[in-house]
Amino acid sequence: MALKKPISLFDRYLSVWVAICIAAGIVIGHFAGGSIEVINSLEIANVNIPVAVLIWLMIYPMMLQIDFTSIKKVSEKPRGIVWTVVINWLIKPFTMAFFAWIFFTKLYSAWIDPSLAGEYIAGAILLGAAPCTAMVFVWSYLSDGDPNYTLVQVSVNDLIILVAFVPIVGLLLGITDVVIPYETLVASVVIFVVIPLVAGVITQRILVNSKGEEWFKKEFLPKLKPISIIALLVTLIFLFAFQGQNILNNPLIILLAAIPLVIQTYFIFFIAWYGGKKLNLNYAVCAPAAMIGASNFFELSVAVAISLFGLQSPAALVTVVGVLVEVPVMLSLVAFANRKKY
Repeated sequence: MALKKPISLFDRYLSVWVAICIAAGIVIGHFAGGSIEVINSLEIANVNIPVAVLIWLMIYPMMLQIDFTSIKKVSEKPRGIVWTVVINWLIKPFTMAFFAWIFFTKLYSAWIDPSLAGEYIAGAILLGAAPCTAMVFVWSYLSDGDPNYTLVQVSVNDLIILVAFVPIVGLLLGITDVVIPYETLVASVVIFVVIPLVAGVITQRILVNSKGEEWFKKEFLPKLKPISIIALLVTLIFLFAFQGQNILNNPLIILLAAIPLVIQTYFIFFIAWYGGKKLNLNYAVCAPAAMIGASNFFELSVAVAISLFGLQSPAALVTVVGVLVEVPVMLSLVAFANRKKY
């Protein structure tokens, strides 16, 4: 698939790197056996410390890109902002929960133990309740979306996550009869959203005031990206080192988990795309609005899944499968948007 604009080697082949890390993690888990259990035991308040550090290193550089002063521009394109908020927070989490329930409890009953189906659903819910805040800049750029609109919407989503993520996840997990400790869920949001968000805002303000905005965007941010990439890949290796035996026992599980996630992604995108056209949104707003709705804040989803259910849980596995399928699916949607540009 030819793309009109350049995309970094890592972003273009993210699914390949994820697949390599999956294989490496499974091999390590198989041969290292119980010797890696020491990593699993390094916890404070149900939060795995090594993985928490890695995920924080993924999320912090992302938060540095957010400019909350852009929120004052909300009034410039209010229909686009409102429509994306409706998609992200009033439609997407609930349709994700519905698709996960249909597949994991009904269609997959022959392959998935009913006692574990709830955790697979929980992983999907965590993905559905966390709209994208980083890769969406790439999707918007590739589809000629309005960069100012994208920045405003991402900033709005980050603020909404602070107040809406916990109650929505709690509600949907409660409906599916998954018992969760709310204190752990709240602690996860504080650790993986609030703290890096505050740290990012403070860092951004200090560096922009001292070095200038151009230096911050063109010199500082690019230097942080490799740290985020390395943290992501190492986290995936850890996860699959612990998940390895489960996958070897049920090699179809990655494919089974991927199917409802892919269906949900296309479903939400087309609701957002055709709904945006009905609302007479211009293309440069409609395209990133649909991209934001379709993609996920998988770093947060992985972190919360690990905190709530553990490294070896089906919930953590589903969130990582979300990382695996997102890039090829989103690139296909970028191609669709470019073909249908109006």
